[in-house]
Amino acid sequence: MRAVVQQEWGDPEDMRLAEIDRPEPVFGEVLVKVVAAGVNPVDYYTARGLAYNSVLDLPFVNGWDVAGVVEQVGYGTTRFRPGDKVFGMPWFPRAAGAYAEYVTAPARHFAPIPAELSFTQAAALPLAGLTAWQMLVDVAGAGPGDRVLITAAAGGVGHLAVQIAKARGAHVIATARAAKHAFVTALGADEVIDYTTTDITTVVRDADIVIQMFGGEAALRALECLRPGGILVNAQGAWSPGMSRRAAELGVRATAYLVEPDHTGLEALATLVRDSALRVHVDKELPLQHAAAANQLVGKGRTIGKLVLTIGEQER
Repeated sequence: MRAVVQQEWGDPEDMRLAEIDRPEPVFGEVLVKVVAAGVNPVDYYTARGLAYNSVLDLPFVNGWDVAGVVEQVGYGTTRFRPGDKVFGMPWFPRAAGAYAEYVTAPARHFAPIPAELSFTQAAALPLAGLTAWQMLVDVAGAGPGDRVLITAAAGGVGHLAVQIAKARGAHVIATARAAKHAFVTALGADEVIDYTTTDITTVVRDADIVIQMFGGEAALRALECLRPGGILVNAQGAWSPGMSRRAAELGVRATAYLVEPDHTGLEALATLVRDSALRVHVDKELPLQHAAAANQLVGKGRTIGKLVLTIGEQER
């Protein structure tokens, strides 16, 4: 099969299209023919040797977001049949090899694609959608009346988090550059702040929940936006030294967070899609052979929504 292979950690430009052996499903797994694969910031940082590389081996096939068609099921697998259309984020943070024509993974790392999503949209949803869902729902317990601050609200995770928070009845305060305010407002945000011109800690001081997409000093500052007892959930906790200590000083809570494969969460996202409460914005589609260019674009941090690699042809 065709796959995008990286021989050394470093510049994503070192990714090369190559022929490698097709994987075979073992007990409890499915073989999925990949139609589209989402591209995430973690792909870019992993390619550079800066994220989760201790659990990965070279040569490496990047990518975790998968949408495709089940081609074969392993012994004991009853969840899917050949021909089923599925999406998922298998194995994360261990290698899934999504930048390829086929992947294998446990059946429970996938969920059925709702009829309302194309393969491209479905490929854009798993990692970002599960991150937003798990941070907001599983960790923070967002619900009606909560004041939720979402940083980087026009990005892959952020644009989905805004919609999930609204669907759960929260009041959403979002940060984005001025040029993206109309996009974020259309998603349902109640307030949008230009973080390039405004110190958010001067205008937000009573948030119940902060969904924080940046680490370092930005995360420490965002703690000041919480009411006493509020919680910050930090997707960049590993790059935020002193976060717990600073939270204790302010009388708030803070936790690092890492997304997990979760078919229950995927099914919850699919329900929101079917209910017209969640839409996935795909900023750009690129063919598989342009995986390096897609990673460079994501690494610049200016994408609205998601980038997706198209790999195989398939009728809906």
